[in-house]
Amino acid sequence: MQAAATAGESPRVNWLFLDLNSYFASVEQELRPELRGRPIAVVPVMADTTCCIAASYEAKAFGIKTGTQVGEAKRLCPGVELVEARHEIYVEYHNRITKAVELCVPVAAVLSIDEMACRLIGREQPLIAALDLAERIKASIRKHAGETLRCSVGLAPNRYLAKIASDMEKPDGLVALTPDILHAALSGLVLRDLPGVGARMERRLNDCGIRTMAQLLALDREGMNQVWGGVNGEKLWHWLRGEDFNDPALEHQKSISQSHVLPPELRTAEGSYAVAHKLLHKAAMRLRTARLWTTHVTLTIKYAVPKEAALKRHYSGIPQSGWSAGTSVIECQDNQTLVEALRKLWEGRPRSQYHEKPFYVGVWLGNLVPDHLHTLSLFSGLESENRRTRLSVVMDSLNHKYGLDTLAPASMLLARAAAPTRIAFTSIPDLF
Repeated sequence: MQAAATAGESPRVNWLFLDLNSYFASVEQELRPELRGRPIAVVPVMADTTCCIAASYEAKAFGIKTGTQVGEAKRLCPGVELVEARHEIYVEYHNRITKAVELCVPVAAVLSIDEMACRLIGREQPLIAALDLAERIKASIRKHAGETLRCSVGLAPNRYLAKIASDMEKPDGLVALTPDILHAALSGLVLRDLPGVGARMERRLNDCGIRTMAQLLALDREGMNQVWGGVNGEKLWHWLRGEDFNDPALEHQKSISQSHVLPPELRTAEGSYAVAHKLLHKAAMRLRTARLWTTHVTLTIKYAVPKEAALKRHYSGIPQSGWSAGTSVIECQDNQTLVEALRKLWEGRPRSQYHEKPFYVGVWLGNLVPDHLHTLSLFSGLESENRRTRLSVVMDSLNHKYGLDTLAPASMLLARAAAPTRIAFTSIPDLF
């Protein structure tokens, strides 16, 4: 644990960030005691060509991590135990953990299936009180969610720094980045330790002569804007100095997407359209639940092609050729408008000899607008819009209660068993 107190008043922190350790693997070890203490990897399907989506810390010790191909994981650790993912269980445990945390402090933002942030107020902000709160949260998770579940907690003046702090000590860590030690603590990191700095951004920073955290911290606001590009540089400059400036907790989600690799029996034009329709149905439900409106729909299809015609291979090993197209729509959240857009895009798909074997479809809703900024269309009055939205909301309520397929368009019937719930690390799907 890193923390420091000044001679005067105790340092204060505004945010607590919680990161569940090896979440999917930890849930499996919680449910199956025989897996505890053993190297396990959670996989989407039992195939050597797929990738690990989670690894226990025992597996990580062998070099297995998220994204490691299963065949490579077996080479790194011949005794690794493969476990097929059970996404509904992980959502259920996520909800248990959220409730356990909220017994101690309200959750201000859920960032992914295994991350959440809590804004601290009043008596929770002094460092000693915040550290005690973090320990109580850890104990509440063990008591109410699972005795083997562990999390790393970061405390800091803003949410960005709290996220960094949560990554500094794993598993089961507790790190505080207070203003008095902030510069020294950040100087000891590498650029890739910063959220938002991947390989591409690191190359961009290197091209600008920034290779260390000390060099990045030495930039003034104008310099940060230049190397980072636009408003994000402005935000980062303030965040790295401990300011709670334009926090992302106040920003709305910018896009919603759903995708699925088709089972062999649905790798036809009819089957792929049925799955695309189902994916759009699920994305629209998420859109309405989040009280958002979309103005753009994109359809993506990937086709299996001969090796000599492939531009690249899918992660499953399939030689592929891809196609994608989008269309603008009036601000909407109802199924009728979205399905009309999907149908328009579907009719425009390619039909050459290399576009006969679809194996993957995806839909994307973008340019999202929050409810309070929604503008009524000039071409469809309030009555018409309300009627379409009410119908969709009634369908949502029944599908949430009785299952996703309770009320659905006939064109989805072929895909009833396809496109089951999957978890992206940046979102937590509802259990339909």
